Amino acid sequence: MAAIKVRAFEQQDVGAVLVLMRALAAFEGYDDKFRLTEADLVEHGLGPSPRFGVFVAEREDVIVGIAVHYLIPWTYDLKPVVWLKELYVAEAARGMAVGHALVEHLRQYAAGIGASAIKWTVLKSNLSAKAFYHALGGQPDDIWEPWQLKIDP
Repeated sequence: MAAIKVRAFEQQDVGAVLVLMRALAAFEGYDDKFRLTEADLVEHGLGPSPRFGVFVAEREDVIVGIAVHYLIPWTYDLKPVVWLKELYVAEAARGMAVGHALVEHLRQYAAGIGASAIKWTVLKSNLSAKAFYHALGGQPDDIWEPWQLKIDP
């Protein structure tokens, strides 16, 4: 099996990252609302003050997975939280430890910045994702539940 290389995304990766983000949007059912462009990724992810980061996973020099993340600054414990916004592996690369490699890289990143946790959400219906995260040691938050307040345009 080919080695998996995980690294921070760069300018030349923007097109491949956008393709995987669109695939995730289709999988999760919001592709009709997907508005992100390559220019947005460059401006907000690679600009002078990035608002998010992306780790890419490569196999044989092809990007096959992404982990989009951002930081929630510290509050009571003086430690940041890393929020995993999107984890996606191309269908053809599933079962090849790509997701494991991305999460492990994110774990090392979080430890390196002194984060207290990595947090994320999972679609209630995505049982395979829940099993994947559980196998990595992840667990549902039994104290907090997600809420939202929608803002109409």
